[in-house]
Amino acid sequence: MRRELLLLREMRDAAVTIRELVGDRSAEQVDADDLRRSALLWHFTVLGEAASQVPSDVKNTHPEIAWRAATRLRNRIVHGYWDIDIETLVTTAADDLAPMITELEIMVAALQKPDASG
Repeated sequence: MRRELLLLREMRDAAVTIRELVGDRSAEQVDADDLRRSALLWHFTVLGEAASQVPSDVKNTHPEIAWRAATRLRNRIVHGYWDIDIETLVTTAADDLAPMITELEIMVAALQKPDASG
């Protein structure tokens, strides 16, 4: 299986889980729930790490995906976790991840086609 397919699936799965973790909760509700907050941080980290490893040619072909933003957010979480703005994470989950999930689903489906295997 192509590495980029695995990475795109990881990104999609992490983004879906993030949206489920946030749901219709406020930033205050997420922040007050230690396990939920930790899971949210973990899945944003996975999303960004996978985004950072997607090959450049794939990224260049799909500029609609916020590759750099996902990677920067991952770096911010990993290197400054004690000072993470949960409001930003909740807003990102609510506003930005649904379109990203849609694009990732399209990319995954295209790579899973028999003629797309490498």
